[in-house]
Amino acid sequence: MSVHPIESRYGRPEVRRIFDEETKLDNILKVEAALVRAHAKVGNVPADAAKEVSKKASVKYVKLARVAKIEKEINHDVMAVVKALTEQCSGGAGRYVHLGATSNDVLDTATALQLKEYLDYLEDDVLRLKKSLLSQAKRRRNLVCVGRTHGQHAVPTTYGLKFAIWASEVGRHLERLRQLRPRLLVGKMSGAVGTQAALGECAVEIQELVMDDLGVKSALVSNQVVQRDRHAEFFLFLALVSQTLYKIALEIRNLQRTEIGEVAEGFGKNQVGSSTMPHKRNPILAERICGLARVVKADSFVALDNVPLWHERDLTNSSPERVILPEASILADYILNLTIDLVDGLVFNEKRIQENLNMEGGRIMAESVMIRLTQKGLGRQDAHELVRKLSMRSFKEGKPLKKYLVADKSVRKLLSVKEIDEAMKPENYVGTARQQVDKAVKELS
Repeated sequence: MSVHPIESRYGRPEVRRIFDEETKLDNILKVEAALVRAHAKVGNVPADAAKEVSKKASVKYVKLARVAKIEKEINHDVMAVVKALTEQCSGGAGRYVHLGATSNDVLDTATALQLKEYLDYLEDDVLRLKKSLLSQAKRRRNLVCVGRTHGQHAVPTTYGLKFAIWASEVGRHLERLRQLRPRLLVGKMSGAVGTQAALGECAVEIQELVMDDLGVKSALVSNQVVQRDRHAEFFLFLALVSQTLYKIALEIRNLQRTEIGEVAEGFGKNQVGSSTMPHKRNPILAERICGLARVVKADSFVALDNVPLWHERDLTNSSPERVILPEASILADYILNLTIDLVDGLVFNEKRIQENLNMEGGRIMAESVMIRLTQKGLGRQDAHELVRKLSMRSFKEGKPLKKYLVADKSVRKLLSVKEIDEAMKPENYVGTARQQVDKAVKELS
């Protein structure tokens, strides 16, 4: 019976698998086997024993049910694995299992293996989202729309620029992810308080051998745990990515509002929008992204509280990490994939986009007219005040701005009707928006 929604409703099966109990056990067994092999290489353990432990350090032999039964008896998760592995090893090889290690040597290194696999999925997600956003930026390069500030009509922009901005932000997340890897994917064999005393003369070499075997870096120094600033950075990265997804989804939700109606997420032929309102077409994907992004962000706060631990370590990080590591990781991957689907399936209502450009009676072109007047020699402040007054009259009386511009003597001294018409065309006032899209597509592709 599943309890948490990430077990069934939210998350991709291939990513859930990384965080399930069997995969966790398998990673722990990999670390235990690598440790025995390292001991064998420095002469502490017979080669045959290392071979036997390596063979049996697999979920094929060490079963979750057996580990759970032992843990129930002894109340210690790692020792339960050690005992379960030991009893599977023949010829006395089991006595070398966990030699010189402490629990978190194994757990923290196993977590690095877990996160190494997860980051491969996440990097692919981020790359695919960037590609989707750039594709929309190219397709909507020339689609002029209302730009909005403070929720109000401002001046024209393009949908291409919106998507290029999002693609650029996602590109920065890709940089962050790649920079994060060497700081996060770190293991250690440092013993009870970090001195490596139980590993003997070859302690440093053993740690390096284990990490080389497993494909992760060795911690430079550590106490009983890999320091949690590394993990906190990972959670903060997930939170930052999730907030970008939140931003994209929130904008789409707003643009789909009935009063705006410019963009909508895809809607299936048989999809039901409401149990009581047959007409509803709700932005449920975007809303789900926004909602789950809040959870990912909240988990990062817990990760920050795991950084300060007592002395050489305490256990206060352990229980929350069992919750937040699978939760934040699975949800972040999930909403990344939802966002890809959302972006790829967007429907644009170009008729409504044009209607909204004209909704304010041309007042969104006030800045354009002001700039034209300054180019004709009128001072910037005087031009601003002149167009402001005419715009306020247009707003108050509910008539197009052009009517007041054409009738104003000060304006007509400097601008002809044709020049006013040109200044009032939204497509003539998007500046370098198209060029910015081209540059983003070129540099981010």
